[in-house]
Amino acid sequence: MLEPLVYVNGEFVEKSKATVSVFDHGVLYGDGVFEGIRAYNGIVFKLDQHVERLFNSAKVLQLVIPLSRHEMAEAIMETVRKNQLRDAYIRVVVTRGTGDLGVDPSSCKTPTLFIIAEPSQSSLGSGVPRLVSLVTATVRRDAVDGTSHEVKSLNYLNSILAKMEARRAGVDDALMLDHRGFVSESSASNIFIVKDSKVSSPATSAGILHGITRARIIRLCSDLGLEVSERDITPFELLTADEAFLVGTKAEILAVGTVNGTKIGTGTVGPVVRRVASEFAKVVARREEGTPAYESEYIDL
Repeated sequence: MLEPLVYVNGEFVEKSKATVSVFDHGVLYGDGVFEGIRAYNGIVFKLDQHVERLFNSAKVLQLVIPLSRHEMAEAIMETVRKNQLRDAYIRVVVTRGTGDLGVDPSSCKTPTLFIIAEPSQSSLGSGVPRLVSLVTATVRRDAVDGTSHEVKSLNYLNSILAKMEARRAGVDDALMLDHRGFVSESSASNIFIVKDSKVSSPATSAGILHGITRARIIRLCSDLGLEVSERDITPFELLTADEAFLVGTKAEILAVGTVNGTKIGTGTVGPVVRRVASEFAKVVARREEGTPAYESEYIDL
């Protein structure tokens, strides 16, 4: 079996030989940005939006990406093709590059860019989203004037600490609050609640990632005739909601069964979440929702 290939600074190298310098500021200080992207049956879902978000994150960090947006998209698709993948999870990482010890990035002359693509099967075809349990983390989501998760940077300690807390509590993930005590998101996914058939998601003022899946779910809910809003959500509103669910590129859609041991609604997958997941499975299958990595049409797998 051939070893997977990783794109590293313009070249494709075997996975076992893909390396980054120990003097890279991405390793030393988390100084860099990344994107997680999915390909469904050869279609890279929302590729243009992911590339745009990558460049926006880099702009905030004053990090110059060594490719144009078009070149980045091509490199991502070529990584998928080189590995002969149709259903994949793709990770794009750009760091400040190799430099001196010390937080001053001025010694970093050339950014490091690598792209990983690995096979990943979607759970959307199962018909019923997986049910997960959450616990409210004691660590708060970083403030918007700090290491805000609006920037998809390599600094994920905030999320890692929350995830570790969830594991210690024996649950699937952590619910994170913002510095004001409002619901923000989970450690790595955006969150929605449903009450009286109305769908709500925390406002971006809660320091959340501007999720690409989240944005598409908001539009999907509207298309389905559901009233949907972005607003501040209190922990009380979450605990007394009829349904709640998490969304993200890697997570896709997950139904929330309990938070801190309290059932959300019936504690099962509710009708709104079930319907949204079913319709979202149709969305990701549409050619117009992404960019084909291959010239050929869909192949039924």
